[in-house]
Formats: sequence, structure tokens, C-alpha cells
Amino acid sequence: MPVHNAAGTLGQALRSAQAQTHTEWELLAVDDASDDESWDLLAVAAAADERVVPIRSTEPLGAAVARNRAIERARGSWVAFLDSDDLWLPGKLERQLAFGAETGAPLTYSWYYKVAADFAGDAVDFQPNDRVIRAPEELTYRRMLRANYIGCLTAMYDRDRLGARLMPELRKRHDYALWLSILRDGHVARGLPEPLALYRAARPGALSEKKLDLVRHNWQLYREVERLSVPRSALSLATATLRSVRNGRR
Repeated sequence: MPVHNAAGTLGQALRSAQAQTHTEWELLAVDDASDDESWDLLAVAAAADERVVPIRSTEPLGAAVARNRAIERARGSWVAFLDSDDLWLPGKLERQLAFGAETGAPLTYSWYYKVAADFAGDAVDFQPNDRVIRAPEELTYRRMLRANYIGCLTAMYDRDRLGARLMPELRKRHDYALWLSILRDGHVARGLPEPLALYRAARPGALSEKKLDLVRHNWQLYREVERLSVPRSALSLATATLRSVRNGRR
């Protein structure tokens, strides 16, 4: 969990991990030089629950570096991701670990719900809504180039099979780049067709700026990381942008 000035939502995210029906986990939360109460909240949580492991950075390094610091210190067989403003539903880890064992897929993901930017509830009390972001049940590298179908808050990968795979140190789209690097090696990702997490939507008025940012960083990913041709990059960018617009309306 990368954390930067997240005091307003961090408690909800932490409680959603602590409410998991699968209880054998560790949460490595990397505070990325916050100047609010985030570090204090992490320290209190760690004092009460030894499964919460706070890591502090004295200078802001960005979400990709923060995630990688946590991955490098992780001890579990599976690596999962939870941002400090998102939430997991209580059965998330249990359902997905069983799904990984059943399918043998080294990278799994699920559907998720979108909630309002000011959502103030806890995951254990969440009432299902109709804002469901769905994903294909199977993803290859070729299909994944069309768009980032995997919500980072739902992704889990098998470290025993893949090793400690780190995210490329891009400012944005580093999660997408990681999924592509795994699938580029010939692996197939599998999706569980049920919502297992809550994604906090962008605040009103930020959507257009966010979409333009997405276009810029997707283009960088396709051209500079994946080394796609200009026509192939343009096709991937078009499909990725269309999916993002559709999901933004939910």
C-alpha cells in the first residue's frame, strides 16, 4: 500500500484489510513522505496489529517506488495491492486465493465496484450498487494491449512462480506495465467474475483532466516501454481511451 497524505481515507483502507476472512496476511504500507497524519495512523495501526508493517520514506519517491519497496520486503507467496483510498470486501483474499489455486493462474484479478469520492463507510457495511467495473475472464498479452482491464486493487500475483516482480518506475501506468510484463512472458491471467473491492471514483471536476493524463501516459507506455509501432500504439490508445470513458460514466 503506497500512502501519501491519505489521512482522510487510510483508516477505511486499513480496516478493509483487517476485516478479511483470510487472516494470514501482512500489509506493508509505505508512507511516501506524507505531511499529514498518515504516518501517525499507520503507527497506531501497527501497534495494535502486528500484521500491519509501516515503512517510512523521508522524501517523496512516487507510487511505483513505494509499491516496489513493499514488494521487496514481502514474505508471502502471493502479492496483492491496495491503495490507501480503496477498500477490499471481506472475502476478497479468501475468494481469490482459492481461485488462483483452482485455475493455476499466476496472475488473477476480479471485478470491482466504484463508489463516490466522498464514500465514508466501511467495506463490511457496503451495500452492492450497480456501478460494477467488469473485466474479461482471461487475458493474454495481445488482448491486454487493448486496455488495462485489471484494476490494481484487485490484482494478485504468485511470487513463488513469478518471483518478486517489480513495477517499472513510471510516474503513472506502472501497474499496467507490470501486468503487461508478466503476460509478455507467455502467462495467461484469469479473472474472477464477481466484484471483490471498492474503487473510489475521482472527485467531481477532475474527470477530464484525469482522462487527458491517461492518454499521455498510455502513449508513453506503448511507445517507450512496449516498443509498439506508431499505428499499433494508436490502435491500443484508442481502445484504452474508449474503455476508460465508458467506465468513467459508471
